[in-house]
Amino acid sequence: MDALPIDAALPDLLAAITARGLAVLQAPPGSGKTTRVPLALLQHIPGRIVMLEPRRIAARAAAARMADSLGETVGATVGYRMRGETRPGSRIEVVTEGLFTRLIQADPDLPGIGAVLFDEFHERSLQGDLGLAFALESRATLRPDLVLVAMSATLDAAPVAALMGDAPVINAPGQAFPVEIRYLDRPLPPTARIADEVARAILSLLPVTTGGLLAFLPGEGEIRRALAALTPHLPADVQAMALYGAMPLAEQAHVLRPLSQGRKLVLATAIAETSLTIPDIRVVVDAGLSRRARFDPGRGMSRLVTETVTRAEATQRAGRAGRVAPGLCLRLWTRGQDGAQSAFAPPEITVADLAPLALELAVWGGAALPFLTPPPPGPLAAARALLVDLGALDGDRVTPHGRAMATQPLHPRLAHMALTAGQGAAPLAALLSDRDPLRGAGVDQDARLAAIARGDPRADAGALARLRVEARRIARGLPPDRGLSPAQMAALAYPDRVGQRRPGGDGRFLLSGGTGVQVPDGDPMAQVDYLVVTDSDGDPRQPRVRGGFAIALTDLRAVLASRITPIVACQWDARAGRVQCRKRQMLGALILADEVWPDASPAAVTAAMLDGIRAQGLTLSGTAERLAVRVELLRAGGADMPDCSGPGLLADLDTWLAPWIGALRSADDWRRFDIYPALSARLTHAQTTTLNQRAPQRLRTPLGREVVIEYSGGMPAVEVRLQEMFGLTVHPLVGATPVRLTLLSPGGRPIAITTDLPGFWRGSYADVRRDMRGRYPRHPWPEDPTIADPTLRAKPRGT
Repeated sequence: MDALPIDAALPDLLAAITARGLAVLQAPPGSGKTTRVPLALLQHIPGRIVMLEPRRIAARAAAARMADSLGETVGATVGYRMRGETRPGSRIEVVTEGLFTRLIQADPDLPGIGAVLFDEFHERSLQGDLGLAFALESRATLRPDLVLVAMSATLDAAPVAALMGDAPVINAPGQAFPVEIRYLDRPLPPTARIADEVARAILSLLPVTTGGLLAFLPGEGEIRRALAALTPHLPADVQAMALYGAMPLAEQAHVLRPLSQGRKLVLATAIAETSLTIPDIRVVVDAGLSRRARFDPGRGMSRLVTETVTRAEATQRAGRAGRVAPGLCLRLWTRGQDGAQSAFAPPEITVADLAPLALELAVWGGAALPFLTPPPPGPLAAARALLVDLGALDGDRVTPHGRAMATQPLHPRLAHMALTAGQGAAPLAALLSDRDPLRGAGVDQDARLAAIARGDPRADAGALARLRVEARRIARGLPPDRGLSPAQMAALAYPDRVGQRRPGGDGRFLLSGGTGVQVPDGDPMAQVDYLVVTDSDGDPRQPRVRGGFAIALTDLRAVLASRITPIVACQWDARAGRVQCRKRQMLGALILADEVWPDASPAAVTAAMLDGIRAQGLTLSGTAERLAVRVELLRAGGADMPDCSGPGLLADLDTWLAPWIGALRSADDWRRFDIYPALSARLTHAQTTTLNQRAPQRLRTPLGREVVIEYSGGMPAVEVRLQEMFGLTVHPLVGATPVRLTLLSPGGRPIAITTDLPGFWRGSYADVRRDMRGRYPRHPWPEDPTIADPTLRAKPRGT
């Protein structure tokens, strides 16, 4: 075998494994770790060696390369396992990360397996993190002899080593050939189409470089556009090809084979960053973008976002140019923009849909697992709530249905759908697990299912073939078909995404989960009454529906009957200003049926009316306000009195006001309601007596007339004619508090305010008498009011 940089690190790695059974291997791109390390362990590890790869294409390529180096075919010493395809090997098996999860869940002690290698662990996939956590738990409790090695190209090794019990860290040499990094002189304009920019860069580099060229774009759509722009201008000796995850494995494998003549031009997604060696690549064009799934647990929806690559990803991509000879990497960003990149992409466990993880953890059981990055509590709680809703969990314990769901190679939503609906759900489960094979066909998913069944000239033929194979594989593990429609099946998977059209006919729908979505203008699905959303763009403001099924209400009731809740309730309708009593059938946030509830209980009506009073506010006036002020005055002084403050009254409406509501049902009824009896009934007989003694409602004047005392200003106050107070030599008191007297002229206008009437008689009265006697000559203005008789009468005319 040809020498590779990793060879120099193998003795240290073997020593660490012999001493500890654990290691973290750091080996830069191109060092050969993926193919050399498993082979090096063959003579040192009893049992089989399992190596995890994040992608199927990498698993197949690694197995083929190792088998070739042994002079064998795949399936002898070296084999692979992945979803839908298995070539078992006697000693080494390369498996996809998800398949390893199934393997260790079925047999936690991993019988017959001597070592587990986690390749490309720096990608921090959710399944990779979970697989390592399971393996560490198995080693700690069942298999202390199990060898574990985490391998990476651009990983911060220290935290991984600490997680693995301070495992030794082995550093391998770097790539054998230097790579020249070039940048743009100025940033691309915001309006630039990245596919066109990549095509221009490639055409400029082809005449001045040799060897194969690899370009990184964010997705399949950009790859197709760039190929369309390039094809008319490529030299005859350049063979252009695409490489992305949704391609058939045979086509992916073709890209990895060397050409017999000419130059290879590969336009790839991030799938080509790691694990794969594409022969004779000397030039890399990096668009600097990557497309990732981001999950919003609040909406239960993921969306693909295009983000700037990290420095680690850019390093990986550039390394592809130096595998076989000195190379060149053109980055389509400036050197200044280079410094703004983050170091690493966030671990998938922090941004992904955690429902699959939550189900795996529930099936595994036991104590908390050793995660390098623990799953965030909020999204994990939302994932568990979904599993409870799907019947996979009963509290924190997995149900038999949940265990069956975990054996399906599907998202928990789709596994629940498939197990409930039976074999007829297999095509839909395959469709919803993969990419859209019929782009631009509108929202209705029935068109995609028809294309899988009967073909469609508009569809990607390779994608349809892949979906048919996957559907047959899924169907083999399902019960007999229950005869449900595709829309009913979708409702089983997405009970929280059943949509009800909002009024207005503009394609807006309210989902049963409580959020809203928008069907694109002009799509026929915008006019249906109910739909099930299977795919959206995930826009956090107003998600646009990309896929779904129209569903009849009767079909919806049939399949989600257990989730439809009958609710009889009286509620305050603020718009109508009255209590509305209705019988409703609810599916989450959706009202499926609504009718008047004529025989609502008085208690329900009263409770709704109290809600309306709270909404309108409790405003007291007249005698009720005066009573509340009197009570609060005494309560502030320490007396045992009920809380008659505004907040206190509102907080206790159910106790003191409810018995008096009677037949009140509307805002008009409330406006006419006399609240004074209900308010006064809050006081006991003893409290009422104390109140009348210490804060009386009226003041008796020297004439014997009773005048209402106002307490709203914080102290007792009355307004009274000055002549009515003649003869009074002691100031009126409420308890120990003097009453504020507003003395009025015969015309009813205030002429003096006092809290010391004897002092007023002795002092200011003389000035008032001088001013008023000329204005009101028929009214008495005695020089000594303390000995005059009180009166409200004027003197007869002429006297």
